[in-house]
Amino acid sequence: MSKVTEQCSAATGRPAFICDYSPPRSGRPDDAPAPPPADFISVAYNPGRAVRVNAAAMAAVLRQRCNVDAIFTLATRDMNRLALQSLLLGAQALELQNVIAVAGDPFPATDAGAATVDDYRPTELIGAIANLNAGVDYRGRNLRAPTDFCIGATVDLGRGIAGAARLAARKVSAGAQFLITQPVYDAAAVGRFNDAYYDAYHNADRDAAGPPPNVPIFWGIGLLEPDGISFASVPPPMLNDLSKGRSGVDIAREIWAALQDAGVNDCYLVPPIRRSGARNYAAARQFLAHSGR
Repeated sequence: MSKVTEQCSAATGRPAFICDYSPPRSGRPDDAPAPPPADFISVAYNPGRAVRVNAAAMAAVLRQRCNVDAIFTLATRDMNRLALQSLLLGAQALELQNVIAVAGDPFPATDAGAATVDDYRPTELIGAIANLNAGVDYRGRNLRAPTDFCIGATVDLGRGIAGAARLAARKVSAGAQFLITQPVYDAAAVGRFNDAYYDAYHNADRDAAGPPPNVPIFWGIGLLEPDGISFASVPPPMLNDLSKGRSGVDIAREIWAALQDAGVNDCYLVPPIRRSGARNYAAARQFLAHSGR
């Protein structure tokens, strides 16, 4: 099994693709859809706040049954420090090497069936995983053996590029080794984010010289469908094209070409999400086929 940092474009000289994947609402492995042929399959953590197969367990199943490199997502929302670190040791025992730390979507006020924990913030969880990699648990006690996780973090440019850049710099300083962004529809955002990230890194450490650490960024591309769900603001002209019958894959290919022109080499692909919660992985396969995967 490979680490994300071993397969990114900086390491191989070719674009790398991470594809988002939702685990099933069933404990039967046969109910899990076949994953698209991306470099990595990133298993989401209870998308839609629904009861689904645990992301780490699903990543292990995909690796064993489909022979794919998998990433599991871990949210701070639902578990305390003991539970999170125990789960991480279990993931290591299952030979998983890649993890993405997130907060998790907040529970709505009307949801009385589950409690929010938030014992860590995502940046703190990143630091805690880095400490596990150094062989130390949250109590400061030495483990019998350190973990060896490649740690990922998320970036949401929709909340403002300057703020996203500052948070990304903090996450990298805490131990994040790669970043993924929410879907981006404007290639000009790449340069603006890179400039803001450079400034944020040097403002946080005024003695730092040279560029920030060379952390690969997987820029998000959301595959669109009529009446699908998007977690980023889609430009009206693209929605208009979609309503007139233009393929969401075709729109995504245009976005990917523009991102590549802006210097992007690595992609985080988000297959269409239908209102039922189902994913259109066929569209992801079609996009990846056109991309040369």
